[in-house]
Amino acid sequence: METQTSVGQQSHANYSSQPSNSVISLKEWMITILLMAIPIVNLIMLFVWAFGGGTNASKSNYAKATLIWMGIGIVLYVIIFVLILGAAFSGAKY
Repeated sequence: METQTSVGQQSHANYSSQPSNSVISLKEWMITILLMAIPIVNLIMLFVWAFGGGTNASKSNYAKATLIWMGIGIVLYVIIFVLILGAAFSGAKY
């Protein structure tokens, strides 16, 4: 009987150390969107929310997804930039 009590207490202790999964309020989303509109700050905050401890799971997933989309956008931008420069310089005559 004591083992069941200690297991219940242990699972409760583990749950309290995990980030909160409560609903994010409208006010907190408004602040999040405002921070995303500020250059450089948005990138720093995305990394803090994505990989920092104590962040709501919903906001953490949002930050990770946004960072993945940013990475995809940067890769596509570099590929298009290289193709355009390659085409521009391949037709140049010296």
